[in-house]
Parts: sequence; C-alpha cells; structure tokens
Amino acid sequence: MVDMLSTKQLDLAKKLASLIADHKGQHVVVLDLRGLHTWTDFFIISTVTSSTHQQGLQRHIKEFAQSEQVEILRRQRKAPADDEWNLIDLGFIVVHLMTEKARSFYDLERLWSEAPVLWKSEN
Repeated sequence: MVDMLSTKQLDLAKKLASLIADHKGQHVVVLDLRGLHTWTDFFIISTVTSSTHQQGLQRHIKEFAQSEQVEILRRQRKAPADDEWNLIDLGFIVVHLMTEKARSFYDLERLWSEAPVLWKSEN
C-alpha cells in the first residue's frame, strides 16, 4: 500500500513539474528527498523570470492542487513584488520558485546533492 501511495505522489510531483515547465518555468527539477528526510518527499525547483511570472506559476500550482485534491499547507502571505524566492508547501511536495539570482545564491541542488534527480526539464 505504501508503494502505491509513493508511486502516486511521485507521479503527481512529475506532473506538477511538467506543468511548471509548460508555463515557462526554467530549469525545472524534481529532487527525491524520501531517503533523506521525513518532512517532505520531493522538492520541485524552478527558475522564474519576473514577479509576474512567479505569480502566474503560483496560480497554476494552486489550480493543479485543487484539481488533484492536494492541500496547500503553507498559506502564502502577499509576496512583495521583488520577492526572489517563493515556497509552496503541498506536504509531500515543496515547490521552490526562485529568480536566477536567488537560485544561484542558495544553490539548493548542491545543498541537497545527495537527493536523486527524478525529473528535469529540457530548458
């Protein structure tokens, strides 16, 4: 039963990452944190090009979560226009929408280098 649930969650993570890439999220990756932590299973990391782009992706993620009956756990405050990193917590998936500057500075892929990359966008 756990394997079926885990497979469904992995499928949802890949589907969400693909949706983000389809809406111009750049360098989208899905990291598998299941063997490293208990507080989440997957990170999705994407570079955004502007605050407008980030807000659009947030809307698409919210619509995705509603359609898949996945609760957004962390209610986001109204982000300032110059916010460079936005985190969306879906429980088993944590989405990081970051500007290129923030992504380069925080370098989550290096920080979580032990996490296998399960999916990667072409761009």
